[in-house]
Amino acid sequence: MKRERSQAYFAKAKDVIPGGVNSPVRACRSVGCDPLFIARASGSKIYDVDGNVFIDCVGSWGPMILGHAHPEVTAALRKALENGTSFGAPILLEVELAELLIEAVPSLEMVRLTSSGTEATMSAIRLARAYTGRKKIIKCDGCYHGHGDAFLVKAGSGVATLGIPGSPGVPEEIAGHTISIPYNDADALAKVLEKEGRHVACFIIEPVPGNMGVVLPREGYLRTVRELTQKHGVLLIFDEVISGFRMSWGGAQSYYGILPDLTCLGKIIGGGLPVGAYGGRKDIMLRIAPEGDVYQAGTLSGNPLAVTAGIATLKILSQKGTYEDLEGKGAYLGENINELIQRYSIPARVNRAGSLMTIFFTKNEVVDFSSALTSDTNCFARFYRNMLEKGVYLPPSQFEALFISLAHTKADLDETLNAAEACLKIF
Repeated sequence: MKRERSQAYFAKAKDVIPGGVNSPVRACRSVGCDPLFIARASGSKIYDVDGNVFIDCVGSWGPMILGHAHPEVTAALRKALENGTSFGAPILLEVELAELLIEAVPSLEMVRLTSSGTEATMSAIRLARAYTGRKKIIKCDGCYHGHGDAFLVKAGSGVATLGIPGSPGVPEEIAGHTISIPYNDADALAKVLEKEGRHVACFIIEPVPGNMGVVLPREGYLRTVRELTQKHGVLLIFDEVISGFRMSWGGAQSYYGILPDLTCLGKIIGGGLPVGAYGGRKDIMLRIAPEGDVYQAGTLSGNPLAVTAGIATLKILSQKGTYEDLEGKGAYLGENINELIQRYSIPARVNRAGSLMTIFFTKNEVVDFSSALTSDTNCFARFYRNMLEKGVYLPPSQFEALFISLAHTKADLDETLNAAEACLKIF
């Protein structure tokens, strides 16, 4: 495989961008190779600057659920471009997107748009603290809620990938207000709330974590979480930046039938453009300025291009049969990879939630961050590099999710499986 141009561009990038990338996992350090520089993408494929073509199983880390450059989305964007790229004033399109979100997501009564998922989660915990008058927050080990100071405690995503225990620059007095507990452990939550509940503003959780790799909630876990938080007057925040519109039309909360007080969204709702949102109960949301006293703002919040792409994407996703299609593709790939793992006696397993999955290189059941960390990252790195050579682009970290899109065909999935078999049988 040719890599000369990507390597040259990466060397050039490192002269002007720290680490040569604008998000750490993209540097591919944990998989032992330099990153690809991408020239373009279409459907299920990405094309790098050296002319290599790959089946894309990253999908820009989740937003590209329709596939790349979907004709209806690009047509809507071309039309929107003719009207201008940013106004810094209210537009009807942001109202339309908000209405779509409220229609789809069961817990949303009102919603505020931001420019990223991190902004959404930061704003949500500020709102929770103001509403409850409490300072502490609870999160789960390995869950990643963006790079806000309060969240960089036992975090997942790039923090886990790079083995960073937290982040220098986060004052102790800020980190000290964050309590981190194991995911899938309702007893741990109960104990913390019994001891600290009167000081806790919110419990923020990925209902289906994707940033320690994909981990599924145990039967009854989310319902118990809901009951415990209600008992102690603690707001429950679902971070559905990954799971929102991925697992189902209404996200993980619709799939599992659990209503949080607040929900954070991103990725898919922008159709590949920068966007985030947080919303929930009306009585809580009305505390946000200018209606209330909790300040949050953004120059590009409700950007016309982002909301245009989001509306176009959601309208396609709302069509009948969409999620059955995604589930079928995810099941076909995940079940067949598991069969290959068993056939070749590989100490690995697939965790899957619809079109979202992770191949963990461990013999252990992965139910939380500590069990995810039993994975053999060297084995994953070798698998990643071999798959790349065979034309399949995977997320360059053991602790990230693989994403399947509507654009992936059976031929794409079969080619991915053939590549996986060739890689696994030589382990």
